[in-house]
Amino acid sequence: MVIISAGLHFRLISCMLFLTIYCSSCKNNDQGPTAFYYWKQNFALGTKQVQLLKNAGCNKLYIRFFDIKWDTKNNRPYPEAIVNFNGLTPAQNITPVIFITNQTFEKLDKDSINSLAIKSLALIERLTKNQHIAYQAIQVDCDWTMRSKESYFSFLSTLKAISKKKLEATIRLHQVKYQFKTGIPPVDRGILMFYNMGKLSPDPAAPNSIYNPGDAATYISSLPRYLLPLDIALPVFSWSLQIRDGKIIQVYGKIGSAELSNTAKFTPAGKMVYRAASSFFTGGIYIKTGDIFKLEQTDKNTLDQAAQQLSAHLNKKDKRTIIYYELGNLNLSAYKATDFKEISAYF
Repeated sequence: MVIISAGLHFRLISCMLFLTIYCSSCKNNDQGPTAFYYWKQNFALGTKQVQLLKNAGCNKLYIRFFDIKWDTKNNRPYPEAIVNFNGLTPAQNITPVIFITNQTFEKLDKDSINSLAIKSLALIERLTKNQHIAYQAIQVDCDWTMRSKESYFSFLSTLKAISKKKLEATIRLHQVKYQFKTGIPPVDRGILMFYNMGKLSPDPAAPNSIYNPGDAATYISSLPRYLLPLDIALPVFSWSLQIRDGKIIQVYGKIGSAELSNTAKFTPAGKMVYRAASSFFTGGIYIKTGDIFKLEQTDKNTLDQAAQQLSAHLNKKDKRTIIYYELGNLNLSAYKATDFKEISAYF
């Protein structure tokens, strides 16, 4: 018989506990599917985008089909920015996504909810039939509130019933933390938007509002108790805040590091902060001498940090799709296909 001393026994237990904790944070070799959103109005995949999808093992695309907004003049909802398919759709499974403003459900009367669901489905059907897209699910993106919850949930119930498709809805972090107050949408799956979690701030020292671990930590402890199965949406985008006289006057997705690194127009004023050296127009945007541009972006390191933080609060036995937002404006030089495989493997 081998007798183990109390000290050695304690060290063995400590070592086993460390290995258990360490392995729980390791990447999962049997990761869920990798997918991308495509949000631009004109759908057209370039050669490099197609190659990225293939090399990343992407078998799903979530394409924004149209927005629904509220027409204040005519007091009715209307579709906007309907997708234009320029060229053939890819071989990936495609899920139509519709974005609906919260204002639409705040203004919509109860008698018009079913009509909106019927018209929304009719437009989806027309677009998918024209492109020979056989879809299995519909995803709805709406940042609902307490005022709009009843109308929005009624819309979802009707859409699911008449479409006979699986229904998905985007979920914000605050809707996870306060699920019994904000409500659980009547859908088959939720898509947790793990970005845009902080407040936009003109303070150059304020943390990245797209993702920062501090803001994320205030929400994600509630994830294990959320009552819907969740897929995950992660950010692969950037934007810049135009600041004048200490106030944010606009947010631009098309002014990024390439533009701000132009030393003839901008001078560095801190980490990811730039000052306009003169007044000029760029892409129809007026920039005044002294305007501050604060660049907020994500990269592979950001995604690693976000995935590690988030996956620690999710059951790795649950199969889930990891969706990256978004392919249409993705800086292809900033990511490799293996990056997405590695990030998805955390889940």
